[in-house]
Amino acid sequence: MYLTVIAAALANSSVRTLSQQEELPLLRDHLLRLDRNSRHDRFHGFMDDGFVERYAEKCANDGTTIIAFFENGEVRGAAELHPPDQSPDSLPEIAFSVEASVRRRGVGSILFRRLIAEARAKGYKSLRITTGSQNEAMRALANKFDAHLTFRYGESTGTIDLTRYHEAELAPTWAENAGNAARAVANFNRAYWRMLLRMSGWGRAA
Repeated sequence: MYLTVIAAALANSSVRTLSQQEELPLLRDHLLRLDRNSRHDRFHGFMDDGFVERYAEKCANDGTTIIAFFENGEVRGAAELHPPDQSPDSLPEIAFSVEASVRRRGVGSILFRRLIAEARAKGYKSLRITTGSQNEAMRALANKFDAHLTFRYGESTGTIDLTRYHEAELAPTWAENAGNAARAVANFNRAYWRMLLRMSGWGRAA
């Protein structure tokens, strides 16, 4: 029953990498939709809409890779992979944001796994992650993927060793596979009923 509920919840969702210029508004709108606490957690403090808009534009122009979780055509979660030349220690930095409406459905884990696979494909050996010290959900997710976090000045900072991951660990989870299966069934059902309607004469031009 639980698997069926999760599969149904993911049936109208997908995950893919955004193009940096064409789909800039999708990231911007997602970040602007974050509630006050989520925005505070994501940016380690409250930032106004102007800052968020400038941040999204910067991501679209500086080589940041955005892996997005879509639901019904809108980005509801995003994993950011920032290039190493923007970091003082030359480590690519990662960040995550998930809207309240899709939490507790494994979205963070799905994005984290896809981001690690993307970073490995780029040849990165380690990643840096920084989050607010009060962001318990992000700290729990980072620990799940073996990030070693330290606390300093109200932030949690850690690194993730990418060399320890094997391809099997980065394979799609049951939730992703369940969502794909649910979408396939839904698409088949729609096509089947369209065929029946055409055969019975419905939907034909007068």
